Amino acid sequence: MKKLSLVAIACCAFFAAAAAFGQQMDFAFGVSTVNSPAYSSSSTSQNPYFPPVSLTGGAYPSISGDFLLHKNFGVMGEISWRASEAIYDGYQPYRPIFWDFNGVYVPHLTKHVAAELSAGIGAESTRFYTNYYTCNYVSCTNYATSTHFMGQFGAGLKLYARGGLFFRPEVHYYLVNNNNEYTSSRVFRYGASIGYTFGAR
Repeated sequence: MKKLSLVAIACCAFFAAAAAFGQQMDFAFGVSTVNSPAYSSSSTSQNPYFPPVSLTGGAYPSISGDFLLHKNFGVMGEISWRASEAIYDGYQPYRPIFWDFNGVYVPHLTKHVAAELSAGIGAESTRFYTNYYTCNYVSCTNYATSTHFMGQFGAGLKLYARGGLFFRPEVHYYLVNNNNEYTSSRVFRYGASIGYTFGAR
């Protein structure tokens, strides 16, 4: 979780720097779940004795933020991870993590409603936990990581309650390259976030 802490610190530094320019920026925390096709025994490329697992299910907390550079266009970043460890094929604890950087378009539909459309690239990283620690000069870890490049497409609806406070139902579609550990390269993540908009709207 040290990497998540570093990401959170980097996000805070980014928003502090962005505030100096007086532009609109958002910061949000959310919870979601994921859905992906199930295992198919008809696939000849998969081992029937140790089949890949489906990513479906689990609670995924997330941290996201965006910064509008010109009118309704800007950039955003997001990280989402499985809150609890899952068990791979009945014996191996693991935890998926999704992170991405995107271009974002935020058109205002009404005074209290804005759409949020995003597309970009990132990675799916899975931590497979072990019963022993591997150490280097900096730290010790008890997991091995498998990382795959992915594309991300997202859509959300920002509903402003009061001032800059908003509630955002959202859905994300991931296309993961060579996602061999799981049953499919296609992953949907859907849920909601609560956040705040700083600056002009």
